[in-house]
Amino acid sequence: MSHSKLVAWLALVPAVIAICPQASAQLLQLPNYQKVTTISIPGNLAGGFDITWVDSANQKLYLADRGTTKGGGKIDVIDTSTNQYLYSIPQTKGGIGFAGSTGSRVTGGPNGVVAIPQLNQVWAGDGNSTVKVIDLAAKAIVATIPTGGKFRADELAYDPLDRIVVIANDADTPPFLTFISADSFAVLGNLTYGTDQVGLEQPVWNPQTKRFLISVPASAGRFGRVDEINPVTMQITNQYTVECDPAGLALGPLQRVMTSCGYAIDGRNGNHLANVNANVFDGNTIGGDEIWFNPGDNRYYFGSGNVGVVDAETNQPLGFLAMGIPTHSLAADSSTNRIFVPATGIGIEVFAQTP
Repeated sequence: MSHSKLVAWLALVPAVIAICPQASAQLLQLPNYQKVTTISIPGNLAGGFDITWVDSANQKLYLADRGTTKGGGKIDVIDTSTNQYLYSIPQTKGGIGFAGSTGSRVTGGPNGVVAIPQLNQVWAGDGNSTVKVIDLAAKAIVATIPTGGKFRADELAYDPLDRIVVIANDADTPPFLTFISADSFAVLGNLTYGTDQVGLEQPVWNPQTKRFLISVPASAGRFGRVDEINPVTMQITNQYTVECDPAGLALGPLQRVMTSCGYAIDGRNGNHLANVNANVFDGNTIGGDEIWFNPGDNRYYFGSGNVGVVDAETNQPLGFLAMGIPTHSLAADSSTNRIFVPATGIGIEVFAQTP
């Protein structure tokens, strides 16, 4: 993901919907969150990382770790019940691996990650425009699926109804989506965007509408969007403008959809619900790259140096979990409500709410 345009766009965005009059410049780091521990992993993310994904039912975290060398990328696996590093995939140098750290964000990998517990698999986008399928029983990559692009395959989502994975080829010109059968690993087709579109970001599955939603960054002088896509026809069925530059996307309660730039919309019709940045905190806006909805505490968490927290029931900003963490992604375990924040050169910082 990338949010390089986020600050510039937010400076232009008007306060569309006023929210929570008690939100003030004094509301910064939330005192009821404490760091529990730091999980050390091999290399401690010195070479960079991308998406963090937690499977709360099985209490496992999967992190796209690019390592420090070309070909050295891996998926780190963490036990979220004990806060312990378990292993990385591939486990041996002879196994199929990832692009690793190449010196370029558009060719490095792994990138996007999604766990599919029903299949006991993890799927990840890689820097050479392929998707890697990991068999968790074998603890190994069992399939490499080319998507036909020149650069990385990035973020992805899974449709359990039609058993289709969609992944964004965000760095190609024009960018495009690739639809893949989770049964046969066959590419079913593509959806190509216009040549004036720069980038595509996080897709999510909406089980109520039976559609994918995807963040479409601001481009060519226009605001960003959230596009609704039919996974079977592979066509856009609706486009919802958001007056900012979205990257991460999360589906919250009651069809509330939050973008990483702080706009909340109704996932059924695109109606605007809130702009969490109508008020800012000492100049610190709530925004970021990856965002995560945690049903355990009904809050959104925003992956950025200042980890923003928003109440998903009211779409009101609460403040920041922590300040100054070198991160852009995160995830939460809804069974414990611990928040896992990877940090460059450090490992994974673990936070929890205090009573």
